[in-house]
Amino acid sequence: MQPIPDNEIKKVLVVSAHPDDSDFGASGTIASWISQGIQVSYCICTNGDQGGEESGIPVEEMPATRQREQRAAGAAIGVTDITFLNYRDGSLEPTLGLRKDIVRAIRIAQPDRMVIQSPERNWERIGASHPDHLAAGESAIQAVYPDARNPFAFPDLLDAGLQPWRVKEVWVTAHATPDHFVDITDFFHLKMAALHSHVSQTAHNAELEDMVRSWGERNAAAGGLPEGRIAEAFKIVNTN
Repeated sequence: MQPIPDNEIKKVLVVSAHPDDSDFGASGTIASWISQGIQVSYCICTNGDQGGEESGIPVEEMPATRQREQRAAGAAIGVTDITFLNYRDGSLEPTLGLRKDIVRAIRIAQPDRMVIQSPERNWERIGASHPDHLAAGESAIQAVYPDARNPFAFPDLLDAGLQPWRVKEVWVTAHATPDHFVDITDFFHLKMAALHSHVSQTAHNAELEDMVRSWGERNAAAGGLPEGRIAEAFKIVNTN
């Protein structure tokens, strides 16, 4: 499916399970949108406290560390509007409460487009199918449809002045059958700057840039782009 042209998109909301998920999956694309003047906001579901075991940082310090790193990563590509829902890492479930929190974020941000994680397990990339990712993706798509647009869903949000909002389309990361590939070659340095900002998660990996480049080159090949290009891959869903 062809996405809505970027020049018709004013706002994007990115919903992910953990700090760093969007930077691995979509930060090159996000940087390209910001360069066009599109406003991008993040909603991050968990506090990330189960990541970074190689860092030596005590687990009780990890939530604050992860938030600080995500703000630095956002700044590297131009994202400053970041909401942390602070669910516990490793325990995320697609509950009604999580749906409501994402509906609130949608109605506040009023995005034309959203980026979410796939709620479907990708058997070819099991690392992309962390249970928290699946839960965040399922809750996000449920929030998009039917809840965010429905004035009768979560009436207390309406009472608080948060009006129903209809998201036009969703871009799904880590899907087993992506159908849209974005050439991020010119923004790859910004993607790496964002990833290097997640010091507790990436500093131990001396091969990080080569690994991420290799992933991107495979995406580019799958998308029919010329050799040497780097791409991010998405499944486009019309939700209007």
